[in-house]
Amino acid sequence: MTIEMGRPGIDGLGDVVRVLAEWPDDGGPVQLHPGDVGWFWRFGAERTAEATRTWSRAGEVLAVGLLDGAELLRLAFAPQALRDEELARQVVEDVSAPERGVLPEGKAYVEAPTGALVQDLLVKDGWESGEPWTPLRRDLGAPVPDPGVRVEVIGPEQAHEWAAVMRASFDGSTFTDERWHAMAAGAPYADARCLAVRDEQGDAVAVVAVWSAGEGRPGLIEPMGVHRAHRRQGFGRAITLAAARALQELGSSSVAVCTPSSNVGAVATYRSAGLEQLPERRDLCRNAP
Repeated sequence: MTIEMGRPGIDGLGDVVRVLAEWPDDGGPVQLHPGDVGWFWRFGAERTAEATRTWSRAGEVLAVGLLDGAELLRLAFAPQALRDEELARQVVEDVSAPERGVLPEGKAYVEAPTGALVQDLLVKDGWESGEPWTPLRRDLGAPVPDPGVRVEVIGPEQAHEWAAVMRASFDGSTFTDERWHAMAAGAPYADARCLAVRDEQGDAVAVVAVWSAGEGRPGLIEPMGVHRAHRRQGFGRAITLAAARALQELGSSSVAVCTPSSNVGAVATYRSAGLEQLPERRDLCRNAP
């Protein structure tokens, strides 16, 4: 049976999220998580649907891709399909041909899980290693220390505060209250929480979104930010511990995050909160001719 690439449309996004939630496993590679789709949902359901691709055999979805920007495809595979040759060859064919509507001509990137056959085939086609990323993970089978600060679960009434800290955490961020509400309306947010740490004056100084994939599966931090005026005061460690505790309450088996290796401050912050640094991974890059 042949592999078919599909676009789920808005009505099919919920099914894609449910399939993605079945794949994360503590023994498997870090890959596209339902929370990644949930964070992208800040742009709205229509744009999320336009950015999503599926690869299926006989009606069974075996791979999901998210176009996180026009030039980057992020992939996840069903555990049994990581080394499926027919699937890998079809994905490579689809991402390599601009007329298929996945990636454009010229410079492009693919993020695939470590060990996936699609990586090997892309390298054979001349794709090269891109920017290094550092995944980190903490097991949630044991108690997580109290963060020692005031932590608040953010609802619609506090969305403007969460959005303001997000903008103050990342240079060039355009995050708005409206994007928070769009994100919170998405299917993945049913298993998610937004948290904020407040300082002694009651101001929100650090924020995080955490995403569960269901009971007994790895949860995700995406994103985490500390207001630039409140750094080096331990708030990054505190909000990360709060994130781990929230995911533990949601039934997650572990908490994972992936950050550019060049962001040494973020890596150090996550490690200070008990996350273990895993082997680096790299996107694959096709340079423009």
